[in-house]
Amino acid sequence: MFKKILIANRGEIALRVQRACRELGIQTVVVYSEADREAKYVRLADEAVCIGPAPSAQSYLHMPAIISAAEVTDAEAIHPGYGFLSENADFAERVEKSGFAFIGPRPDSIRLMGDKVSAKQAMIRSGVPCVPGSEGALPDDPREITRIARSIGYPVIIKAAGGGGGRGMRVVHTEAALLNAVTMTRSEAGAAFGNPAVYMEKFLLQPRHIEIQVLADTHGGALWLGERDCSMQRRHQKILEEAPAPGIPRRLIERIGTRCADACKKINYRGAGTFEFLYENGEFYFIEMNTRVQVEHPVTELITGVDIVVEQIRIAAGEKLGLRQRGVQFNGHAIECRINAEDPYKFTPSPGRISMWHTPGGPGVRVDSHAYTNYFVPPNYDSMIGKIIVHGATREQAIARMRIALSEMVVDGIQTNIPLHRELMVDARFTEGGTSIHYLEEYLAARHQD
Repeated sequence: MFKKILIANRGEIALRVQRACRELGIQTVVVYSEADREAKYVRLADEAVCIGPAPSAQSYLHMPAIISAAEVTDAEAIHPGYGFLSENADFAERVEKSGFAFIGPRPDSIRLMGDKVSAKQAMIRSGVPCVPGSEGALPDDPREITRIARSIGYPVIIKAAGGGGGRGMRVVHTEAALLNAVTMTRSEAGAAFGNPAVYMEKFLLQPRHIEIQVLADTHGGALWLGERDCSMQRRHQKILEEAPAPGIPRRLIERIGTRCADACKKINYRGAGTFEFLYENGEFYFIEMNTRVQVEHPVTELITGVDIVVEQIRIAAGEKLGLRQRGVQFNGHAIECRINAEDPYKFTPSPGRISMWHTPGGPGVRVDSHAYTNYFVPPNYDSMIGKIIVHGATREQAIARMRIALSEMVVDGIQTNIPLHRELMVDARFTEGGTSIHYLEEYLAARHQD
């Protein structure tokens, strides 16, 4: 096992990884920008290294500074968290070539799954069902593009091969709009991701977003830890997640989960990962794989009792998975609400100093956050400042506990999206379960009209 790990991230995930390290008896080094000097995890770390000014390009995305910090502190491994460099194959490669363990997949796995075209081809070979679409990147020939779209059937969606986070995609409803949409998406993809390749898929009308959590070690072991429903999202950004997914037959979940674990073995995957699917009319369609720990990993931890971050560290240290598939038990229901520093309905960021921070408690309540009273939320990064996660014996009990937790949560000095979460917890369609990925935007549009 490692003696010292450098955490190459910030915010709640930096604290989450730090806690896992401390539980394992591992010393921690945190890197921080000048904007994060006051952060809780900086004070709690065994060592802390400032790696640059507030802009992430000069700090959390600056590879030489992070690797230098690992060298001067004698760290043995680097945990990238999520976001920033966590799915950057070049970073993973530089970490390993510099003599450190990368707590994540091998660089070639990150490259394979980071390109949506190669990822889809790998999944088709592995027997994982995919959305009907082009076999690879779209060709230059306009007639061939039109032929592909006709064979799929409208509406279709054009996606950037190197895209992610809801960026680089465009829905096309008619043939007249097709070629212009392809040209525009290619241009945006080249500018945003340095890769102009795009591909085409069938656009599903009312799908749900279901994902499967996997773990794979370096000894040929792989397992899946159930599913999460992440359909409550706005502009492809999730705000609420739950596990298990309400209303989907267990036999379908078990079948797709088994295929995901088998796919990990076929692509020689290492570490934690998430297979993301669209689910409609009883069918799963693979859309992408996240080769890192997810923001919403706590709901899986609460229903399985498996510490995903601890398992990441153990796998990176060369250990075998501590359990087998038949030993994975699913208990109760968990819900996570992302707490963002933003206007709850306009979604404009609301950085600033928190004058009062009071978190909820009680049975089955967990709060993952680096914030505290008098903490200054910097304007330079993602607006998420924490997560409330609850667990109950049933979905109904979990919803009741989340309602109570949200009523107890106090954040003064800045705006947060807590009022929106409180509304969703009493919304009839949410409490019924099974909303599509479009539901939240439809809800917000209807609310705006009222």
